[in-house]
Amino acid sequence: MTTTNFTRRALMRAFAATTVAAAPVMANATGLLRGAGDIRRLNMYNGRAGESLNMIYWIEGEYIAPALDEVNYFMRDWRNDQVIDINIRTIDIMAAAHNLLETSEPYTLLSGYRSPETNAMLRRRSSGVARNSRHIRGEAADLQLQSRSVTQMFNAARSCNAGGVGRYSRSNFVHMDCGPVRTWGG
Repeated sequence: MTTTNFTRRALMRAFAATTVAAAPVMANATGLLRGAGDIRRLNMYNGRAGESLNMIYWIEGEYIAPALDEVNYFMRDWRNDQVIDINIRTIDIMAAAHNLLETSEPYTLLSGYRSPETNAMLRRRSSGVARNSRHIRGEAADLQLQSRSVTQMFNAARSCNAGGVGRYSRSNFVHMDCGPVRTWGG
């Protein structure tokens, strides 16, 4: 008897590859994810951890739990490897905005989850870090794209009308979160 060992990542990639062919795409989705269709995918790169993620996490109304586990791990606090559940609405907002930008380039994740210790350390270094940051609760991400301007990303996320969107033009990133609908920055 021959046994083959599969890693969790390998199984998820195989699952995602087979489900893409099996799931139809709806062109007229409305609301938060207009344009997102019947398949939701998150495509990101984390330079600090040297990792990439290109994951289908939702198909025809159903979230895929192992895919969300991968997203949670990918968006961990890279300074101490702490992982928490990333809010699904934040993931949906990131995916919808990315879809509206019509690019295959992955987001570069600058900051996802931040442990309270990491957030406190960053606050000591910068006045721009909130004491009760949504990053601490797994409700926010700071993202950039080389092929799109900060303004284009900001406008795409803002058009989702689903959470907070901050424009950080000098630092070349956009903050997206699942909190109350609001915008800031320049």
